[in-house]
Amino acid sequence: MNWIILTIAGFFEVAFAFCLAKAKETTGTEMYLWYTGFAVTLLISMTLLVKATQALPIGTAYAVWTGIGAVGTALVGIFVFKEPTTFLRLFFLSTLIISIVGLRAVSH
Repeated sequence: MNWIILTIAGFFEVAFAFCLAKAKETTGTEMYLWYTGFAVTLLISMTLLVKATQALPIGTAYAVWTGIGAVGTALVGIFVFKEPTTFLRLFFLSTLIISIVGLRAVSH
């Protein structure tokens, strides 16, 4: 169950990065709504991370959480914000995914 909580926390990390990027693109009331979304998703992500680290090793949990956030945010950048997709970028994202899976496999 703690791994599921940690994974959800990682997805909320992607959500707060997305909200931050959208806030940068907007102005006025819409910008403040995106910043509110950022604050809410940040709070949820951190709360879930704290919950997961009560049972999982902090080093592993934090690495997995940031890895999910990094991969997810990079994919959002590619698919939503039309950031460039290069072979090397996809290669290193793949190695990051393999590392996250590896940490999960060797953690008890």
